[in-house]
Amino acid sequence: MFERRSLRWPITLGVVMIVLVVVVLVGWIIGSILLAFRSGESAGWYWAWLSIGTTLLTFILLGVVMYLVLSIKAINLSRRQSNFIDSVTHELKSPIASLKLYIQTLNRRQISPAEQESFFKDMLEDGERLDTLINHLLDVARLERMTKPGEEEDVSLDEVLRSCSEQVCLRHQVPIDTVQLDLQPAIIRCRRVDLELVFRNLIDNAVKYAADENPAVEVKMDLSEAGRVIVRVSDNGRGIPPEQRRKIFGRFVRLGSELERDKPGTGLGLYIVRTLLARLRSKIQVRDRPQGQGTMFEVNLPGKQRAAIAESTSLPLQ
Repeated sequence: MFERRSLRWPITLGVVMIVLVVVVLVGWIIGSILLAFRSGESAGWYWAWLSIGTTLLTFILLGVVMYLVLSIKAINLSRRQSNFIDSVTHELKSPIASLKLYIQTLNRRQISPAEQESFFKDMLEDGERLDTLINHLLDVARLERMTKPGEEEDVSLDEVLRSCSEQVCLRHQVPIDTVQLDLQPAIIRCRRVDLELVFRNLIDNAVKYAADENPAVEVKMDLSEAGRVIVRVSDNGRGIPPEQRRKIFGRFVRLGSELERDKPGTGLGLYIVRTLLARLRSKIQVRDRPQGQGTMFEVNLPGKQRAAIAESTSLPLQ
């Protein structure tokens, strides 16, 4: 409720001020014209005051509009920062508390080898969770650095998609065939690390937010005659409401309340995706999954077919 009020009051105040300025401006113009016609010889003075007053009121109106826009931006920024703090705090606190508990248990009591193996496995997962968080923060910091000449290369997109799918499946400890691939050989001119960041984040999100029972993720690639490569990453999760689809690419934006989420994350992954794709002169769109429930991210990239491989592949990960 507080967040809604914090945004409602600046908008209401700004709209009221704009209306008042417009009323004063219209009244000033009409009054000045009437006085000019009645005054006769002093008409020149009235037209001069009319011009001056109109100019001043126009600047006031522009100032009010700018105030409203900046206020809304400041409130949204504050909200995103608060969301980021909640998210990062949760992402740091949970694995650290878990690691601390495991270490204390190992230090204070004797446990069986099987329990030790389970503890070490869980501790490794917590360490990887912290590593992922730090890498996301570092990736965002690197986005400010522009690509230097000579860093771009011809990158095999189908190989990148296979590699990212394998890494994501291993990270989430799901069967390797959870991600179904329908790929064609294609080349993208870019930095390989940028392409890996884009699709690792998209596939990671798809696996993370797929259905809890029988999760299914599909990565499909098509080549267009206009020299574009279209990659579609879809899942069978709950989906994203249409009115929220533009917001999810903002920095630190995550849908819902931080304290009620059951999925880890910082709200930086899709921001990284959008920023990197803009550098690659590419587009991304969010759609409903064609069949059944879920979400589909469609990426449109500039690319070309790799002539070295003649036929396309349509196989699940092996």
